[in-house]
Amino acid sequence: MKDFFAQYIPDKSWIITEDEWDMEKQNVRESQFTLGNGFIASRGILEEIPKDSKPGTFISGLFDKAGAKVSELVNLPNPITLIMNLDGEKLDIGMMKILKHSRYLNMQKGLLLRHTSFKDNQNNCIDYQSLRFVSMHDKSVIAMQVYITPMDADTIITIDSLIDLSVQNEAGVMEAKKRHFKIKEVSVSKSRNYLCISTLEKELFVGYMTSLHVKIGRKSYYAREGCVTIMLKKGETVCLTKIINMETPKNCREALRFKEKVISLHEKTLKKGFNNLLSDHIKAWKRIWKNSDVIVKPDIEITRSLRFNIYHLLICADRWHKHNAIGARTLSGEGYRGHIFWDSDIFTLPFFVHTDPVLARNLLFYRYNRLSAARNIAKDRGFKGAMFPWESADTGYEETPPWARNLDKSIIRIYNHLREQHISADIAYAFYYYYTMTCDEDFMLKHGYEVIFEIARFWASRVEYDKKSHIYEIKHVIGPDEFHEDVNNNAFTNMLAKWTLLTAFRIFFQIKDTHPAEYRKISRKVGLAEKEVKFWERIALRIMIKRKYNVIEQFDGFFNLKKVKIKELDENFMPLFPKEISFKEVGKTQLVKQADVLMLLFLFSDVYNLRTKRSNYNFYITKTVHKSSLSQCVHSIVGAEVGDITKAYQYFLVSLNADLENKHGNTAEGIHAASLGGTWLAVIRGFAGVSPVKGILSIRPRMPRGWTSISFSMKWHGRLLRIVITEASVRIRVLSKSRAAIDIIVYNKLRRLVPGKEWIFYKRSKMQGRSLKKKRR
Repeated sequence: MKDFFAQYIPDKSWIITEDEWDMEKQNVRESQFTLGNGFIASRGILEEIPKDSKPGTFISGLFDKAGAKVSELVNLPNPITLIMNLDGEKLDIGMMKILKHSRYLNMQKGLLLRHTSFKDNQNNCIDYQSLRFVSMHDKSVIAMQVYITPMDADTIITIDSLIDLSVQNEAGVMEAKKRHFKIKEVSVSKSRNYLCISTLEKELFVGYMTSLHVKIGRKSYYAREGCVTIMLKKGETVCLTKIINMETPKNCREALRFKEKVISLHEKTLKKGFNNLLSDHIKAWKRIWKNSDVIVKPDIEITRSLRFNIYHLLICADRWHKHNAIGARTLSGEGYRGHIFWDSDIFTLPFFVHTDPVLARNLLFYRYNRLSAARNIAKDRGFKGAMFPWESADTGYEETPPWARNLDKSIIRIYNHLREQHISADIAYAFYYYYTMTCDEDFMLKHGYEVIFEIARFWASRVEYDKKSHIYEIKHVIGPDEFHEDVNNNAFTNMLAKWTLLTAFRIFFQIKDTHPAEYRKISRKVGLAEKEVKFWERIALRIMIKRKYNVIEQFDGFFNLKKVKIKELDENFMPLFPKEISFKEVGKTQLVKQADVLMLLFLFSDVYNLRTKRSNYNFYITKTVHKSSLSQCVHSIVGAEVGDITKAYQYFLVSLNADLENKHGNTAEGIHAASLGGTWLAVIRGFAGVSPVKGILSIRPRMPRGWTSISFSMKWHGRLLRIVITEASVRIRVLSKSRAAIDIIVYNKLRRLVPGKEWIFYKRSKMQGRSLKKKRR
């Protein structure tokens, strides 16, 4: 039997494979095989929608609250569905005998391929092959092609190409399933099928236009209303091509003529044709991977798994708009109802800052465009400035549900929205991180500094002054370690608040000197005066981070809590939660849910010296049980920095395979965004040793045993760096329109690099520079 899509299955390092049908893994595979372009995402379902399948079609930023306690990312009508009957028997992998089955996620080209051989109840074999993609070139396009061949007998095939309206959002805690849309219009014209739905709460429109093209030999036509019955002879093949456009109106004016827009868009798409759509899509992916790929030699499996993490980052970030961020479960599932947490600002943003700064700026616009909501939240809570919500959706207001399931499946009250306030400082940190890596002063003057000033103002109103000790405290908070609720002076929260106040103070007087016109404009807009800003510095200098024997105390009284020894490790060498401790009493112990103090060492690597890092690393790794996908990547980075490469590599492997191997048991609910970005950071910052030190990029490799090289690209201060790290050397190519030299620290020595050359630095301080220009012949 001819393999119609063999040319789209490249080498193993680009492919995620499903080589057998396992219903138990179906929902996990659907998350793993998600296709998307940042605007639209479609879970990797099988076209016939077997029993217990969880279709998911999402548009970035499209939320609805009707019938729910909080806003939810809307699970939209599923346009992928193809219902096929052969001589009256449904073609279904869950109901028929399977001779062979394989699916391939081609991460290099953003394709999902399938090849299944069915046997019907008459023992006749049917060969089924499909390819589909969500276009990375045309944001509204989903395209699929299917080849069906009866191998043993003539067959009558009936095909219904549907948009499945039965989909619902999953039930939340103490909530039923719900449908967040209603049908506005359905129509058929010239074999083009139009559907317009609107969300229930805000009546936001989504328009669909689909067509099904049928080709048998030289005969080809479009199926009327997406339905067709075909008589196929033994060995004869039918090719089905389904083209889908999904679009939303830009504004109210466009909504008035929305149908016309969707029809026009679909006609242009059909005129382009499947092959051209596919070609443009593949070219777009090639451009994106050029600056995003990371290659680890000689380990193909590590490279493949890294590409899986990067692929999912690339398909969930909206490169088309400035009003969306990345949800905690990307666009691959309904986990956390699609909400945006600090994951987007701290864990995923750095990847885009260093590979696609324009897209990174779009993610920051999500926060800036909701600054007024953050101001209102602060005001409602009795504070000044801007206080960002713990969980955010489309409006920028708090979306944390009141109840959730604990790790032991019991239902518990949620207090994160009231106490996990480090989110605001995390956002300030994200804006400034973007600035220090890109030098995008224009963006900061127009948008970023305003956000940082308002967050600083919030912290100045949030702290409490202790007259006895003459220090400022931050009480009643939750740090990253959510086992311990309602604590005082969480070190992470205190340090981020302190940093925000000091950074805002420094920026204020810096732009007063360097950009006086913009300084006056921002000061008037925010209502800032020098007296207030100087008070910020005074507060910051009196916020304490407590230590004992060079170990930072996670919060007041942590050292006095019950010590619990972790006695067992799992198959990944990760600590198992002690059986003698219940989740209800864990807050009375020193057990830590996830990186907390180590988050400080991660975010402020150039502030803490090696001795301090090592002391805290050694103390807290014996207490942390990693009940969050955010944890292992941070431990890997800090572990590498303190020289514990073996343990760092173990942490890295868990983060790397968090969703490929369903490490947390909930990949079916969507891919974990934080571990995606954190895994990239673990390689680039942890093992490659690339990080900023006092405003200068530093490279100090510490590769795991068995790795011979790491190759990657990254943007730094407007330049593109191509970097190859081996056991003995660091090779850098600087690509830039500017001819100005840049300073980089390599192996602890300051080097000045001129663009247009390839520079090689050896551990023994030997240095060579070689021109990139080709010699004339």
